[in-house]
Amino acid sequence: MILLTQELHDRLLANGRQRDVDRVPAVKFFNPVGTATWLATELDEDGDTLFGLADLGFGCPELGSFSLMEIASVRLPFGLGIERDLYFAGVFPLSVYAGAARKAGRIVEDDARLSAAAEVLRENR
Repeated sequence: MILLTQELHDRLLANGRQRDVDRVPAVKFFNPVGTATWLATELDEDGDTLFGLADLGFGCPELGSFSLMEIASVRLPFGLGIERDLYFAGVFPLSVYAGAARKAGRIVEDDARLSAAAEVLRENR
């Protein structure tokens, strides 16, 4: 599977040129036979370093940078690799996903948890 289409690559690269903006994740990667999930908002000029929320399934998702090449090189059972969620459409800024993930101990996508995290962020501003 192609992890980044040209459109996604260009969007993430453009996001990476504008720092300090709380963006909506543009892409979601996941392990089809495990619990690892990544939400990415930006791509550095090197074409490899993504920024976003990473959850490797240990109960402590975190914001940071991760390598597209490393994700692409993962080999899983049955000849599988890390996949891009073709149906993912980010709705909230990354800070909301991070807040909900901290509370849940994993990346979540359900509206109730994300809306609650968004409300907490609004109250704390």
